[in-house]
Amino acid sequence: MRPADIDKLVSVSRPTVAPDGSFAIFATSRPDAAANRNVGQLWRVELDEPGAPRRLTRGVADSSPRLAPDGGLVAFLRGDEKKRPQLHVVAAAGGEPVQVTDQPLGVGSFDWAPDGARLAYSARVPEKGRYGSVEGLDADAEAPRRITGIRWHANGLGYIADRPAQVFVVDVPDVGAEPLYAPASSVLPEGAQAPKKPAVPAESIQVTSGVADHGSVVFSPDGSEVLTVVDEIEAHRRDLRSRLVAVRVDGSGEREVLGRTANLSLSDVAVAGDGAIAVLASDVGAEGIDFVAPGVALWLLEEGGPRRITDADTVDLGEVGSHITPLGDDFLVQNRTRGRVHLLRITRAGESAAVIGGDVEVGGQDAAGERIVATLARPDTFGELVLVENGSVRPLTDFGAELRRARLAPVRELTIDGRDGYPVHGWVAVPDGEGPHPVILMIHGGPYATYGIHPFDEVQTLVDAGYAVAYCNPRGSAGYGREHGRSIRQAMGTVDFADVLDFLDGAVASDDGLDGARVGVMGGSYGGYLTAWVIGHENRFAGAIVERGFLDPVSFQGTSDIGSFFGDEYVGIDSEAMQRQSPMAVVGKVRTPTLVLHSELDFRCPLEQATRYYSALKRNGVDAELLIFPGENHELTRSGQPRHRLERFDAVLDWWARKLPVRG
Repeated sequence: MRPADIDKLVSVSRPTVAPDGSFAIFATSRPDAAANRNVGQLWRVELDEPGAPRRLTRGVADSSPRLAPDGGLVAFLRGDEKKRPQLHVVAAAGGEPVQVTDQPLGVGSFDWAPDGARLAYSARVPEKGRYGSVEGLDADAEAPRRITGIRWHANGLGYIADRPAQVFVVDVPDVGAEPLYAPASSVLPEGAQAPKKPAVPAESIQVTSGVADHGSVVFSPDGSEVLTVVDEIEAHRRDLRSRLVAVRVDGSGEREVLGRTANLSLSDVAVAGDGAIAVLASDVGAEGIDFVAPGVALWLLEEGGPRRITDADTVDLGEVGSHITPLGDDFLVQNRTRGRVHLLRITRAGESAAVIGGDVEVGGQDAAGERIVATLARPDTFGELVLVENGSVRPLTDFGAELRRARLAPVRELTIDGRDGYPVHGWVAVPDGEGPHPVILMIHGGPYATYGIHPFDEVQTLVDAGYAVAYCNPRGSAGYGREHGRSIRQAMGTVDFADVLDFLDGAVASDDGLDGARVGVMGGSYGGYLTAWVIGHENRFAGAIVERGFLDPVSFQGTSDIGSFFGDEYVGIDSEAMQRQSPMAVVGKVRTPTLVLHSELDFRCPLEQATRYYSALKRNGVDAELLIFPGENHELTRSGQPRHRLERFDAVLDWWARKLPVRG
């Protein structure tokens, strides 16, 4: 696979299934270098008739489809001319979509009312005078911001206290009605100006207020309330606990369903047909900040309080993107395990059964009756849709065909015993030919994340260029039990450092085609941290790439959007402990040529982490270069502008060609 082949990385969204189980609708998305954005549309696939899915919409960035309760309409998000996601509806059989919202900062989560007559959604509401709400008032002319709390910004967004996410309710438009038109100037009252565009069909009613974010919008079974997760913004103490409230759709008030005394951080909410409320949540402890290997579990909200029904120590229900699907009295959830993500069916008593297992990474699901439709990745495809029925799994799409034609390199799974006897699990990808091939040790971010089995563009492009790649899930990673994930808490750069080096040595020893004398190391985010830590203690590498790294725990506290708690939990607050785990503390020992990659608008690992590290390398006479991507944030390699992603690949391959050339 070559860098330009990223346009073949087609991801498939969480599907939505018709109530009668006859069809499903889903969205696809892929990077497009020509458009310089991720593009995608909605698709419809019939479940009882063999055949390929058909494209339902033709927008540039259509996503997040949800079928109405009767299956006749689909609500979805479409980017407007300013790339803001706005809520639209379209007939499930196809037709012209009708725009529902015109929110100045776009729409987030949404849900259908049980009667299909209304939609509830969340949207950020800008403070008057900010974010273009006053014509001609540019950002650099806005009033100063007064910050009194410890949380004021977020990666990929920016300031948040002056644009909290609120909940709105809106009537669903009639998709068959006469379209709205802007009136001609000749029929307007004297002196009036024609609007720049037709009005949105219905007016949204805001039903929440205050300086707090509202998300995970879900209607109650009778449609009288909207459940929403509330996260405080202007808090004066570090606190990851969430509240769940039920808001009256007429705006007359709200009631608390789950308070902060439960010590839970919520990531998804679902309401079963009988009204039972289930949540994905982690226990953040009495102090409200214990998030290391969070142990996300499935909880059922009962009269006596929340009841956990999955084992947080052995079943890992993920974090961002994971969700619950009610299925009768049971629930469908996704479990991360050893680089796979399996689909589990959980009873209310906590009994578990695998619905989809094996070499897959399930990304989303929906169900109608006993029919389950899921999206998943496999080693040969980035995203497909499958139907699960009567114990069998039937493919519904084949978006990976083009990717397979791009010549994916085979990947070999490997487990080695580390120096202390601990097993380290990962993969090795090797180019064609006998070698010996130079080897790059690649380290993932997180740290509570995981390398999986799906085609990974960063690995595949290096293999195509002639490099073998060793990559593993060291202690601190997800998918191997909570103890594995928590083992580096206030001990970063210890067993994780040993695991990645032991895996590299084990990979080289397992294959005569790998050249252990010619090695490089690279990683991003936590992987950037561990790369910087490795080259601060080892001089055997021909080169290193430190990308978007967590490099100085001290300055991270006051600059990162997670600085108020991340470092406190992972490296501690004692100055000696922080120094003992800081790459900046050992930068003077680095001799390895190092490329530092970073994004200008990265608020997760802010740019100063990179510039200070790079400056220290240069001061010490190290062969170092710094590459900064304008307009990008922490997600450059995953959702950044496709042209920047390709330019990053060019820079990476150029660096290795100079520092670790492939011998012809």
